[in-house]
Amino acid sequence: MFFKQIKHRDDNFSYIIGDESTRDAAVVDPSFNADAIIQFSRKNGLKIKYVINTHHHWDHVAGNTEVKLVFNSKIVVHELSEVEKDVGVVDGDRLKVGGIVMQVIHTPGHTPDSICLLVDDRLFTGDTLFVGECGRTDLPGGNSAEMYNSLFNKLTRLGDDVEVYPGHDYGSKPHSTMGEEKRTNYTLKKRSLEEFIEFMKTP
Repeated sequence: MFFKQIKHRDDNFSYIIGDESTRDAAVVDPSFNADAIIQFSRKNGLKIKYVINTHHHWDHVAGNTEVKLVFNSKIVVHELSEVEKDVGVVDGDRLKVGGIVMQVIHTPGHTPDSICLLVDDRLFTGDTLFVGECGRTDLPGGNSAEMYNSLFNKLTRLGDDVEVYPGHDYGSKPHSTMGEEKRTNYTLKKRSLEEFIEFMKTP
């Protein structure tokens, strides 16, 4: 599998995932990194089949149009999203890029349309889970109860060896593992739903 983490401007991460044999690829959250993505993809002969947004916030969908126009890509977001899209996905859907299978995990909480992508042993978490943090729920569409379900009934049930690749460079390092986050991320401390809702109200 071809894989690249890109942070060209600001603290937003973008990701390129591709099949080394077919050179078909997908971009996760082009953000403000479109120029770097296009340049890198052209240099490596990649064909960007999909542009996938983990949610609708501007700092993640910026760059959609630029990448789509260059590679004739399809924009993929959750079906609830208001982002202009070619493909709407739901929990459990799978996208194929060459021989690579990308599993969609619907993780509302930060936004109703938030998704994570599981690709082999890599998890692309957008703004649901960061290194050492989780996404905020006090913005429009945010919901702490849904975030609790996404974190504790979906993501933390994944294997400890699954690598975590977040949407922002907010942590002590650019990526982590689910095992490390379970051990050290204070937002994943064992709490009841009621305790988590109160915890998320704390500034």
